[in-house]
Amino acid sequence: MKKSVSIIGGGPAALILAALLDCNKFKVTVYEKNKTLGRKFLVAGKGGFNLTHSEPIGELIARYTPPDFLEQALLDFDNEDFRHWIDSIGIPTYIGSSKRVYPESGIKPITVLNAILNVLDKQGVAIEYLRTWTGWMSDNSLVFNSNTILNSDYTIFAMGGGSWKVTGSDGSWLDLFERESIPIVPFQSSNCAYRVNWPEDFILEHEGSPLKNIAISCLNKKQKGEAVITRFGLEGNAIYALSPQIRQELDSQQKATVFLDMKPTLRYDDLLDKIRKSTFKKTSATLQKEVKLSSAQIGLLKKYLSKETYLNPELLAQNIKKLPIEITGSGLVNDAISTTGGVQLHAVDENFQLKNKNRNYCIGEMLDWDAPTGGYLLQACFSMGMHLARHLNKVP
Repeated sequence: MKKSVSIIGGGPAALILAALLDCNKFKVTVYEKNKTLGRKFLVAGKGGFNLTHSEPIGELIARYTPPDFLEQALLDFDNEDFRHWIDSIGIPTYIGSSKRVYPESGIKPITVLNAILNVLDKQGVAIEYLRTWTGWMSDNSLVFNSNTILNSDYTIFAMGGGSWKVTGSDGSWLDLFERESIPIVPFQSSNCAYRVNWPEDFILEHEGSPLKNIAISCLNKKQKGEAVITRFGLEGNAIYALSPQIRQELDSQQKATVFLDMKPTLRYDDLLDKIRKSTFKKTSATLQKEVKLSSAQIGLLKKYLSKETYLNPELLAQNIKKLPIEITGSGLVNDAISTTGGVQLHAVDENFQLKNKNRNYCIGEMLDWDAPTGGYLLQACFSMGMHLARHLNKVP
């Protein structure tokens, strides 16, 4: 007789788990609170649908915070394994110039989702919509919509983090877990905008300006990429990747300092040489014509440096390479691309089973790990789903 598996949530981690469980061994049902599956998956695709990242597995693992928690799952099902699997269900991919992995041209997020759902259909996976999990009974049976009770041999929670509530990922399950003495951490924004109290005259002139080909550092980490100056502060991939470091400083000091390198490809000595040898009389002309800084970058230097520092070649070069910017807060959880927080990692074992609830598992963003944008979030969810599927398939 087949054992029952209840998967609560319909995001990427849940879907690949359902697709890979042994259909001869398990009767699998996915319970989704919305009318459709994969809503956050589809929303994520609107900003450029990168499925994973192509960098070597050692470098990829190091992108996660903490890296050791997901290491085994990522090794068991790495970015190349994922590309082979997604190709096997009819979604070929390619590596873009950023080293991110995308579906081939013309393949939309809904096409990818439907390809996965076709696998579920062939596997005989049942899907029940408008099913909101509302807690456990005393015997660990599951309650849905406050009045429907069912028993399951295995229960897997994949209910997501706290961002983009419109997709159903609202974090409302945190209280239900806490009532059962499952250690949780409140959600915090990650991969989000960070507040900078720009001078008013500066933001009036430069709001919306991109900062291209830069690097930003915080604590012990430096990230190359781009950012955008907004009225709220800064956003973009160069600062998203520093979310763990910025959060650490905000938590301990209520502010954080990031350092902007406007010319990461140019060494300090070479930059200083360009400034000293310039034939332009005005420093601004030197920065624009010789150093190739944008008007927004020059505006930053003028606003953040004293006149004496701005006109001193050595000090100017130092600040072009390492201009301090004070961060005073982060964007709202609901507006963030992802969140950190959720179930504390020590509350689950190496197969993501809750230590105080046998045969109950948690996968995906509802666990307290973090990753930058660029395909890392999806890769981790897929790897966790695959890892748990392989584990359950081996259980006698």
